[in-house]
Amino acid sequence: RTAEAFAAGYGADAQGAALFSGPGRTEIGGNHTDHQHGHVLCGSVDLDMLACAAPNGTRMVRIQSEGYPALEISLDDLDPKKEEENTSAALVRGVAAKIAELGYTLSGFDACATSTVLSGSGLSSSAAYETLVGNIFNHFCCGDKLDAVTIAKIGQYAENVHFGKLSGLMDQMGSSVGACVAIDFKDPADPVVERVDYDFSQSGYALCIVDTGSDHSAKHLTEDYSNITREMCSIAAHFGKKVLRDVPEQHFRAAVTALRKECGDRAVLRAMHFYSDDRRAAQEAGALKQGNFEAFLNMVNASGRSSSQCLQNTWSIHDPKQQAIPLALTVGEHLLDGMGAIRVHGGGFAGTIQAWV
Repeated sequence: RTAEAFAAGYGADAQGAALFSGPGRTEIGGNHTDHQHGHVLCGSVDLDMLACAAPNGTRMVRIQSEGYPALEISLDDLDPKKEEENTSAALVRGVAAKIAELGYTLSGFDACATSTVLSGSGLSSSAAYETLVGNIFNHFCCGDKLDAVTIAKIGQYAENVHFGKLSGLMDQMGSSVGACVAIDFKDPADPVVERVDYDFSQSGYALCIVDTGSDHSAKHLTEDYSNITREMCSIAAHFGKKVLRDVPEQHFRAAVTALRKECGDRAVLRAMHFYSDDRRAAQEAGALKQGNFEAFLNMVNASGRSSSQCLQNTWSIHDPKQQAIPLALTVGEHLLDGMGAIRVHGGGFAGTIQAWV
């Protein structure tokens, strides 16, 4: 269907046409630990963004996404634009800007895209889109020289600088690298990425991403996501550091009284979450490598409790009547009746929950 839409929109005789994919991602372990240079466990899922694209010999990028208005971006103007924040145009312009900054000569292309990564689902449709666009530019303009980690970093730049969301790198890495991967972001410029080979189906459980009927992409949530980063960084700043990974936990624990006054209780709780979930993400990867699925499930539940109690990303203070995630978690816990695991999924505040059933 994607190829037929491209032929109908741009002509069936386009030279160099190719198919590209950017998969959605699921966060398995490490909730909001990436932007503090911590550990995460994530994976790509079998829902993706698919595009048929071909060079058009101009300086324009034209993308027709199924169900959305056509998008056009001039490669002669790659500066961030305030009016484009929170839009797909910002992501395309940001990806192009970073690739140009890396020294590659850009050229335009036409593309038709379709997606099974539902917008606002918490499967990170923005990271899938960034990965998709990055793959297209890589093939047409970079001779396929950009590796998966570089494409992920390009996507993060687009999201941070052009889209206006202070995300970490986990979303983009999960989509770009794919499979199930453990990542240590101690050095974000050179993260340690390790594939974790584990067949989840052999454990008799299915990973279910459950739509709670709330919109993960609502504009007012961008501030909620960004505040997590800001508040964790405010704790690190007390110690003269930029991120919590560089602050020994014992130093943080010893300074809690002063930190409550300086940064506020929520920032302190969010830092507590970082330290516990940073350890837990690495331990989850270890449990899977050892085939200890029961220990893995216990840690998923513990991560969920920490996210709800300390990280506080299950509902938004901007819309307190909307508490679909806490409601779904409570009902889901009742249905599971002590089996499996359940937790908030991804960035949180709205969107989806994760259940191991």
